[in-house]
Amino acid sequence: MTTIVLLGPPGSGKGTQAAELAENLGIPAISTGEILRREVQTKSELGARVQTLLTSGQLVGDALMNEVVTKRLAQPDCVDGCILDGYPRTAQQAFFLEALLRQGGADPPMVFDFVVSPEEVIERLSLRRQCPKCGMIFSAEFDVYGKDMLCDRDGTALVRRADDNPDAIRERLAIYSRNSAELVAFYKAGRYREIRAIQSPEEITSELLAVLKGSNRIAV
Repeated sequence: MTTIVLLGPPGSGKGTQAAELAENLGIPAISTGEILRREVQTKSELGARVQTLLTSGQLVGDALMNEVVTKRLAQPDCVDGCILDGYPRTAQQAFFLEALLRQGGADPPMVFDFVVSPEEVIERLSLRRQCPKCGMIFSAEFDVYGKDMLCDRDGTALVRRADDNPDAIRERLAIYSRNSAELVAFYKAGRYREIRAIQSPEEITSELLAVLKGSNRIAV
């Protein structure tokens, strides 16, 4: 079982690389948002508890997030492993994940930490556009898209998220920095690798696959 954890601030490219790794490795890429949305959509008792928190604007705490992740990782598509983007977010969640994997007879995760400057993140997120229907992310870097940029998946007009403005981005980066210090310290003692996220997406994918191959996490 191959479990990969992607760490890094908003806008560091984790989502893009999670999708690339999923395609190359044949295991699902799972984001925190995807987990929570799927659970809410089931209208289960657990989903109702998540919906209550999200509707009230509260954060999903460690215990509930761990419960949601446990349920998601028990699904058949995760039998050979998964790529986690956005989880764990705290050291407590990291401890829980390792215990969960150990209980299932799996090794601790391979952790990639995407390192990028605040200035680069601000530039990237200022250009980010999102499909309000499916949640897919695009870049408005090229003027050819202009105001009529549409989702490749469903044709919906893309929008700029309200929190993708420089002031909001700086606040999110500050929060991430405060919350990630203990998490990174925890993982540095294990299978941990920093990734220079200013490289091209293709270069980053190649580096990730080379590291995984070298660690015997994927078949040669």
